[in-house]
Amino acid sequence: MPKLGRLRELRDRAMLSQEELAGRARISRATVADLETGKRGAQAATGRKLAEALGVSPGELVGEEVRR
Repeated sequence: MPKLGRLRELRDRAMLSQEELAGRARISRATVADLETGKRGAQAATGRKLAEALGVSPGELVGEEVRR
């Protein structure tokens, strides 16, 4: 389960609250909070949902792609 190291940065850039992102990704706000703090890693499906909700690739969430 990968850590989503850039989740908070990308959420902030999109100007979304944890609650708003959770709603768009159809996951709980508590899951978003846990992922942002590194309390747990993300399942692949959760990472894809978050990436889609943020309009980025899953690789950008984990910091694998070059920043723009």
